[in-house]
Amino acid sequence: MPMETMKAEIRRELTEHIIPFWLSLKDEENGGFYGFLSYDLQLNKKADKGCILNSRILWFFSHAYDYLKKEDPEKNGKYPGYTLSDLKSAAEHAYFFLKEAMVDLNNGGVYWSVTYDGLPSDTQKHTYNQAFAIYGLSAYYEISGDKKALDLAYALMEVLESKCADEKGYLEAFTIDFKPRSNEELSENGVEAVRTMNSLLHCFEAYTELYRVDRQEKVKDKLKEIAKRFADKFYNPEKRRQEVFFDRDYNSL
Repeated sequence: MPMETMKAEIRRELTEHIIPFWLSLKDEENGGFYGFLSYDLQLNKKADKGCILNSRILWFFSHAYDYLKKEDPEKNGKYPGYTLSDLKSAAEHAYFFLKEAMVDLNNGGVYWSVTYDGLPSDTQKHTYNQAFAIYGLSAYYEISGDKKALDLAYALMEVLESKCADEKGYLEAFTIDFKPRSNEELSENGVEAVRTMNSLLHCFEAYTELYRVDRQEKVKDKLKEIAKRFADKFYNPEKRRQEVFFDRDYNSL
């Protein structure tokens, strides 16, 4: 398939299927986006809303708006059933729900999930989760210029560095007030990991996006630290692969 044909097909899938699908899951009554749709598309409007999902949706609509605004000028902002402004509004909708319902104003950080109407549900704090919120907020700041979104991203960076890490790197799961707890969400097959490559990867993504939109040296320095940690701790040179689950001292599990 020629590259231009493939590119057109991918763009058509984005604009005619993926975007309309997610726009249809916007919860106009209670905020955010619906939390559960079954494999056969049965919607549960009262399912809990995951904070990771909401952060990903915030990132998606922010980037979809930015990309299409730049790449599809011939469309003049009009698509099947929606416009460019609808994408920006969807990002704003996700942002508002994140900052109003998902951020713990007393203890800091972002919850794991909230109820369908925006009350705390699973109140654990996870390193992985804070990272997703940072990259969603960073992308939204880029399209909106809303300094409060950027400030919240930096506040969550401070949470990551001060409450989710020790002197050797990032840890995993915490209670609502940042006491260590079990890490079932990112462990598997009976392995209980104190550190995971997955969480470090998402911190890398989060700081990459934050640095891309604001170019602060303190974020760049953290990116260098994380890259070095991948090379020194997570990469197995004998098997030439990244490994996933580790104990506190970076022994692979």
